[in-house]
Amino acid sequence: MQAVTTIATLLAFLSPFERFVSPKQMVAYAGLNPRIRQSGQWNGKTSIAKTGNSQLRKALYMPAVCAKRFNPVVAVFCERLLARGKCQMQVIVAAMRKLLHIVYGVLKSGRPFSSEIALA
Repeated sequence: MQAVTTIATLLAFLSPFERFVSPKQMVAYAGLNPRIRQSGQWNGKTSIAKTGNSQLRKALYMPAVCAKRFNPVVAVFCERLLARGKCQMQVIVAAMRKLLHIVYGVLKSGRPFSSEIALA
């Protein structure tokens, strides 16, 4: 049931899909792009922009948590980030971004997701 709700939410907020030229635009629309805070030599804490659609971010949170455990592509990606010292919330946000990239690829190609292709 949760998957059907997530799919319906994604399709509702991302349609018409043709307005996105790249997955980066889709990520920015969702507000998951990084907001870099720096001035001269001072570097602040980097967080997500949150200027996009909050409902879309909310719809992607639990699927990202589940994908971190069960999707082989996202799990490998998350393990690599954890090994680099990222905290859990940063990893979940990165998984949300990764899921949006996967959604973009599936919608653009018109083919179902295949972990063998994604891992290659």
